Parts: sequence; structure tokens; C-alpha cells
Amino acid sequence: MEKGGLSMKDKPTVSGDYLVYVSTHENPGEPRTSWAAVYATELTTGFTRRLTPHGIADFSPAVSPSGVYTAVASYGEKGWSGEVEELSTDIYIFLTCDGTNRVKVVEHGGWPNWVDESTLYFHRRSVEDNWISVYKATLPSQGPISIESVIVERVTPPGLHAFTPATSPGNNKFIAVATRRPDSDYRHIELFDLVKNEFIQLTRLVSPQTHHLNPFISPDSARVGYHRCRGATSDKKSTPLLLENLKSPVPDISLFRIDGSFPSFAPSGDRIAYVDFPGLYVVNRDGSNRRQGVVYTSAGPTFASESTEVDIISINVDDDLGQINSFKKLTSNGENNAFPAVSPDGKWVVFRSGRSGHKNLYIMDALEGEKGGLYRLTEGPWSDTMSNWSPDGEWIAFASDRENPGSGSFELFLIHPERNWFEEVGSKWVGPGGLTTLVLAPMGNSIVFTSDYGGISAEPISNPHHYQPYGEIFTVKLDGSDLKRLTHNSYEDGTPAWGPTYIKPKDVEWPRYGPQCSFEECYWLNKMPVLRHWAAPWDPTRPQCGSASP
Repeated sequence: MEKGGLSMKDKPTVSGDYLVYVSTHENPGEPRTSWAAVYATELTTGFTRRLTPHGIADFSPAVSPSGVYTAVASYGEKGWSGEVEELSTDIYIFLTCDGTNRVKVVEHGGWPNWVDESTLYFHRRSVEDNWISVYKATLPSQGPISIESVIVERVTPPGLHAFTPATSPGNNKFIAVATRRPDSDYRHIELFDLVKNEFIQLTRLVSPQTHHLNPFISPDSARVGYHRCRGATSDKKSTPLLLENLKSPVPDISLFRIDGSFPSFAPSGDRIAYVDFPGLYVVNRDGSNRRQGVVYTSAGPTFASESTEVDIISINVDDDLGQINSFKKLTSNGENNAFPAVSPDGKWVVFRSGRSGHKNLYIMDALEGEKGGLYRLTEGPWSDTMSNWSPDGEWIAFASDRENPGSGSFELFLIHPERNWFEEVGSKWVGPGGLTTLVLAPMGNSIVFTSDYGGISAEPISNPHHYQPYGEIFTVKLDGSDLKRLTHNSYEDGTPAWGPTYIKPKDVEWPRYGPQCSFEECYWLNKMPVLRHWAAPWDPTRPQCGSASP
């Protein structure tokens, strides 16, 4: 790996003297293009070779038993189209030694795994019945390999989702899969008997109310492993604070992850306010003295319309947070007033409101709210949102879709209000396009924001719940230059905030209250297709029969 390189590794495999894996450390230079590519590192020398062609994104690599071939899920040259559920990738194979002889062998497939040099399993959503199932691809033993020469057969039946198959070299008796059955709220690991064409349940027998992910089989086929969360089961909501140090690619930026949303530092930097629904909390910077409450916030439905009833309140965190007199309502019309940000001098609050029929920016008095003075900052038939102040109060940064209203694609802008706070005297574009979901907290000459500029980094089905598995955190200078990617993983990283003081990068232990973690299922896997009835048990070699009605 290059010095200072930062990567996200996906399905790493040791084959001989080589480690084959996915990394996101190279920027392809195109907005909304995945950085994910497959690399091979020689373990004895550290020499690393990129196996994925430049301009292409590869996911979920699997090395054949001999080590000669690597199979991947890839978009090829068509690129990512913004998908957040089961991907429309294809299966490609190439030589592991140098990435050459690359050929597409299956259209629409993900998570490939080999059994032998001519057989691999993968998952995809069936176009016939909409269930995600495991399929087998048999490559020709002689002659050229192409889509036309590869035989594809469905392996697992409709009536349940089966995905992320795991194989063991030379084992043609069973595969391991993760499943979601209509009669269970949890993802479980099961074996599928390839001879009898039937499932053998594993994790549901010992831990029925916990999610299990991504099975793998030992080389001798004697053991099955998988991912799961230690601690409470998914049906018990836990709210422990996690303040975890992450490796930062920028030496002077200390990067932490907090177990919550929309974090905000107090001006002194000694406390953090954050959201963990259904509660709002304030804690010391080290995670101690957690209390329910927040300084400035808003609450309401996600992705709501301009007329949705949402108002902004302030809370004195030094009062008894359980008393109603500690709350003060700053807006009263309920026209989607949201995302407030307090000016550095504490006198003003900039926020988004839909009171005109469009989501534009307004400024109000920080103590009295709109009753103490309300000034319109932006105006137009678009959405301006997620605003925040520069430390000197001279600029307000915000996200807007004004270049293409209603498209869902936001860009970053700066606006410099005059001293009377209502006339826009200049604005300029400062960030990349794409679905920029949030901009928060300019610091000095930089802005931190979340964007899908880096595309998607892994197959979303291989991870627990996340609405937007493409969000990564970036910084950019106010003139739009020096774009830097701070996070590299397959989850949604969002709602970033600058801290006013540098926090030394050290690991922070979990608090003693509450369990360590609690997975939730991908929301789109909870929507089951219509279950149809069949006259006989599923047999991939026999034609389908039975009633076509639900």
C-alpha cells in the first residue's frame, strides 16, 4: 500500500503469497464514481498491484482454489447509477497475477464464490418472482469463456431471500447462505444442501432474535463462521455513547465517530450535543455526564415536504432538562423549520424554512426567535438547507439544489449577508456536485460535508441497516480546491461537525451502561415479495408448476 494510503478492505483473501482485497485509496477523479478497486499485495515484499482497470469499480472479490482466477462483482464501464439496495452488478473474472484476461461471465450478479476452477456461486434478485436467491455459474472446461458459454442455474427456491453465499473448495455438498424468511424479523445463517435441495437452519436454533451476516466456511468444510453483534438483541434499543478514534488521512485533523446523529460541539468544546432517537443528549467530550437535552434542535419526519409541521426550540442544558420551562420555542408556524445553526457571537440563528412554499434560508434572533426579528436570506423555487457559519461570521455555507431544483442533487454554496442580515450580496459554488446530503461547520478556510462523490464502496446487502450506504465525509477549501476524503468504509458516514479544539487521537472506551452494539436489518429487506404457492418442493432441474395466484 502506498505511504499514507487509506483503504476499505472487502472480502480479503490470502492466496499463496498474495493478499487480494478491495481498497478505496485511489481517486478516479470523477464525481459519483466508486473508488473501490481490487488489489493484490505480495506478503513477502509488500509489492502491490492494482488488478481493476482504471475507471472501473470492482466489489466482493473471490479467488479460485488454484489462485489463478479472481471473480468480482462489477459495474464494468456502465458505472454506478445511485443504487442503494441490491446492486445491478455483473460477474467478471480475470487472472489474479496481473488482472489481465478480464471477461464478463454473468449478467446481474453479486458476491461470487468459487467451488472449483469452473464453478462459482453468486446472488441476485430474480426477475420472475423478485426474491433474492443464490445461483450457480458453470464455466466451460474448454474453449473461450463468455456469457454465452456459461451455464447459469438457480439454486435456492423462491419464498425467502438467500444471499452472500459461502463455499468451500471442492465441496459440492452444501453452501452457507444468509437468509431472510417471511416468518422472521432477523437475518440468519443456514446451510443449503445441494444434493437434497433443502435448507438446514443454524443460527436461528441458538440465537433466534439476533442478526447474523456474511457466512464463511473453513477450507476443510468442517466449520461455518459468520458476523454477528455481541450484546443486546436487535429488538432492544440501546443508547450508549461511542466516541471512537478513526485513522485520519490528514495529520492535523483528529477524526472521531460518535454513536448518534447530528453532533454539535459547545463553543468551548467541552460538551457534545447529539441525537439518538427518540432522545436528545448532551455529554462531556469524554462521554461522561450524559444528560437528555440539546441546545438548538428541530424534530420531524425525514425528507418531509415544505408544509410539514416542524419547529425549532432551544433548551437550557444547565436547567433540569425534564422540566417544561427549560424549553423555548423559537418558531411557531410549523412550516418545516429545521437545521438551525447559531452564529459565532451567539446572537443569531440561521435555519431552513418552507414558509414560502420553498425551502429557503432565514435568520432570526437567537434568544427571542422569530418574534425578535426574522430576515429572509435566500429566495427561489429550490431547496437551500444544512447551513452553518464560518468562525468569523462573515460567511454562511449551505447546500442547495438550485442548479437543478428537485433533482435530489445538491451542491455547496457560500453566502455573505450584509450587516442588516437580509440582503444576499454574493454567493459562489464551492463544492462538487452529486447528491451532497449535508454541509456543516466551516472551519477556517475549509468546509466538512457528506457526499456521494465517492460512489458506493461495497455491496449494501453485506452490511446491517443503513439508509444511504454511499455517504463519505470530505473537506474542501472555500474556493472549491483541495478536496480530501476523510472516511473510507461501506457504511453511511454523515452529519459531520468540526470541534473548536483539537482532540488527541486516542481510543475511548465504551461506557459501562448498555450493551456494545445492536444491528438492525437493511430496511429494504423487510419488504417481502408476494409469496406464491408451489405444487412440489423446489427442484432446480424441474419446470415450475402450481398456482400463479398469491
